Order: sequence, then structure tokens, then C-alpha cells
Amino acid sequence: MSTAATPSLDQLRVDIVGSFLRPPELKHAAAAFARGADNAAELHALEDAAIASLIAQEEAHGLPIVSDGEFRRRHFMESFADVAGTEPWRAVLTRAMVTKSPEEAGAVKVLDQEHGNEVRCPVTRRLELVRNAPLEEYRFAASVATRPATVTLIGPDRIGQRYAYEESLDVYPGGLDEFLGEVVRVEREIIGGLAVAGCRYVHMDAPGYTAYVDADTLAAMRSRGEDPVRNLERSIRADNGVVRGFPGVTFGIHLCRGNSRSQWHRKGSYEAIAEQLFGSLEHQRFLLEYDDERSGGFEPLRFVPKGKVVVLGLITTKRGALESPDELIRRIDEATKYLPLEQLALSPQCGFASGLAGNQLSEDEQWRKVDLLVETARRVWGG
Repeated sequence: MSTAATPSLDQLRVDIVGSFLRPPELKHAAAAFARGADNAAELHALEDAAIASLIAQEEAHGLPIVSDGEFRRRHFMESFADVAGTEPWRAVLTRAMVTKSPEEAGAVKVLDQEHGNEVRCPVTRRLELVRNAPLEEYRFAASVATRPATVTLIGPDRIGQRYAYEESLDVYPGGLDEFLGEVVRVEREIIGGLAVAGCRYVHMDAPGYTAYVDADTLAAMRSRGEDPVRNLERSIRADNGVVRGFPGVTFGIHLCRGNSRSQWHRKGSYEAIAEQLFGSLEHQRFLLEYDDERSGGFEPLRFVPKGKVVVLGLITTKRGALESPDELIRRIDEATKYLPLEQLALSPQCGFASGLAGNQLSEDEQWRKVDLLVETARRVWGG
């Protein structure tokens, strides 16, 4: 396999989802701060040093784009944390991320299901951006990087699924429709700041969409009197509203199935939503998880329009065992039965650390997977 490489961010052949394993000293300081320790200055200095070191490693390992590893976040959804009105939701995030062990976390972890229902929270007031933390993250990352730096934001679909609209009608009497409209407004404000600062690649993390292929989550929606079809249509409109009208910015959207502490959350083929999702979303790049049988086959890729790129998440971040490069190439070749090679790229299936604790692999294993990613892409696409 071979095709010409291109420097365009739209057409990158190597991609990353964003998060990397935190150094132990950073994890300890961040957890202490979350528990109330007066160590803000120490934590900030540790974050700066760790991010500078990480980006140097990313560049040394040949990644064409870099991220700050989400080292300033305790959880992947914290990109929407500095928003007035979301205090109950932030409290759940903090509670879930400062527990001492995976066993203790199991009782409160945000991604867990409690008696079949996911943790959902009301809002306390109309949403207002208090601090553009993703912009601050980007500015520092860009200042120490020689390659384009990316930023990942949690998508509106996931935020909507975490919002107890029935308990918040005094704030948003229009329910989910009105609430998601406000989420779009706030996220556009965040992205507007990033675009002005020079950010040219924004990932939208969208773990909510796999809800529409997972039988248990669909049942939970219906039990609340919701129509999953309408929910999906609303979420697609919201996602498009977030990314529309930012010329020069490439948007990728990652359809996640759960990743915290190497666990998974949802299963089901993309087939049920592929035609609607791929045909409607305006993002240039679709980052899809394909690291095990829970994702189904590549047949849904036949619905991807021309000009879009599918980033195949074939390299798992859930365990340290290294994939066979020949097997990765075989799977990429299999995907070309449904989508041309020039519309494909390669990435890990998800980030290496959706939360502070990180996944169950070592830093050495993490970097071996990065090397495998870069080398496999070189063998397939050249460059």
C-alpha cells in the first residue's frame, strides 16, 4: 500500500486522541489539590514541566501533531468544567477522580452505571463561561511545541446525557433543546478563543453517540420517556452548530466506547447510526474505535462521504501488549473494501488516560504503541 503524504491537518495519516499517562508526582499533586491541599503553585509548576517533557517526547517519537496529554485535567470531561451552572456535575467529576483506588472509584465513577442509570445532574443557573481553560492549555502547549498542538473538548451530546433536564425546568423550561442550544453557545466561545490563538486542530470527544448502538443505554433513555431518534437528531445538530463557521480549523470527532482505567462502557456496531451520522456531521475527521469485536466490522464505512477521513483506532490503549504491525496493515487493507485508502488514517483507539489514574499499561508500553502507530502509518501511506 502506498499513497502520497500531505501536510494538511485534514489529511493527517497519524492521529492521537489526546491524553497520555501522567507522571506519578503529577498524579499525587493533582489528587491532593482536589482533596483540598494548598498546593496550587506546586501543581502548576509540575504541570508545566510535565507538559514540556511530554511534548518533547511526542515530537521525538515522530508524531506530526502533539497534545498536552490533558495533564491539567483530572478527567476528560473537564474541558466544560469552568462553566457557571454546572456545579453539581463538577462535584461528581471531582468525587470520581480523587478516590484512592479503582475499587473505591467503582462506587462513584462517572462512567459507571448506578442501578442501570448513568449519573445525571441538574444545572443551578443559565450556563456562562467563567474561564476558558482549554485556551490556557493550548497557549502553553503551543509555546513549547514545534508542531501543531491539538485540544480536545467534550462534545454536546455527552454533556446533554449528563444533564437532568427534568430537574432543571426552572432554569431551562425548554428542556434538552434549550439546554443544548446553550451548550453550543458556550463551546463556540471556547473554540473562538482557540481559533484566534492559532489552534488549527480541535478534537470533539463524543462518547455519547455510542449510546445509540448500545441496547442498555437505549433502554435507559426510553425509561425516562425520551425518544432516542429525536435525541440523536438533536445531538447531530448541536455538534454541527459547535464546529460550523471556523475557517482554517480542522475538526475531528472521536466516537468513544468508554476507556477509564482500561474499562469499556458500550458495545455495538456503528451500522445502526452510520448513514445518518457520517452523512450529517460536518467534521472533517471521524476517529472510530476498532480495537476489538465490540465495535463490529468495517461495513459502516461505506456511508462516509468523499472528502472525509476515517481514523481507524486499531491500537488499543487498554492494555500494554503490542499489536502486530502486519495485522494492523491487514486490517487497514480490509477497511479499504469500504473506503479508499486516501480516506483512511490510523490512531490509538482512545487516549491513554481518560482520568487521573490512567489506563493499565506502563509509560514504556505507551511509547511503544506510539512508535508502532508512526511506523505502521509510514509503511502504509509512505512519508
